[in-house]
Amino acid sequence: MAASKQAQEVLTTGRGRMAGRVGLVTGGGSGIGRATALLMAREGAAAVVVAGRRQQEGDAAAAECRAAGVPSLFVQTDVTQEDQVAQLVQATVDRFGRLDVAFNNAGYQERRAPLEQQDSSVYEAVFNANVRSIFLCLKYQVPVMSRQGDGRIVINTSVSGLRNPNPGLALYSASKAAVISLVRSAAMECAPRGVRINAVAPGRVVTDMMLASGIADMSAVAAGLPLRRMGQPDEVAEAVLWLSSDEASYVVGHVLATDGGFIAS
Repeated sequence: MAASKQAQEVLTTGRGRMAGRVGLVTGGGSGIGRATALLMAREGAAAVVVAGRRQQEGDAAAAECRAAGVPSLFVQTDVTQEDQVAQLVQATVDRFGRLDVAFNNAGYQERRAPLEQQDSSVYEAVFNANVRSIFLCLKYQVPVMSRQGDGRIVINTSVSGLRNPNPGLALYSASKAAVISLVRSAAMECAPRGVRINAVAPGRVVTDMMLASGIADMSAVAAGLPLRRMGQPDEVAEAVLWLSSDEASYVVGHVLATDGGFIAS
């Protein structure tokens, strides 16, 4: 589909690692997603599309991107629903003419409890949000990028998928391990078509999800990390932008642990 006149004008503006590129962030209303959307804007994106379920948060994030001088819109989306994911990608292309960078960030973590106390509805919620959503995003993003001959996709997984540090969060850990496998397989399929797929694996990062995880003493957790502090969403966003940039042009199928040294300790 040919870009609209507005899209053609947008694509000529901006300087930085995102210059001339249209970015999409799912789960972009808060935490790591919001930090990444704003960093895309600051790095000269041609446009930023913020997606998520919560209208007020999403509108606010898109407004911050516009305040940075970058066209942006919020598309209310439940990424576990195929029709909504398809509409999200189509809305991006219709408005801005293309899709260059996608950060598939939306996810869900169950309340901490022993595995035998979880029920099938919790299992479905975790795997739908963390695995099905990634499959759906890839299903609709990859064809657009393949037609362009270029695209960069970064997926938010977790150190819990590499090493399980969280007793009581077995479903979350298993879902993130599945995502890591999906990232590597999809990366091998898509690289010959010019689409680079990688992942970040955050560790202890201060987000609403982390604060709601049931950890009793955050200071004790921070003291146990090599850097002796928790991570911040902006620090993960920097890793996402690097993987999305030309600086990482030879990086494919990689899972970058943004974990303050947790995996190495």
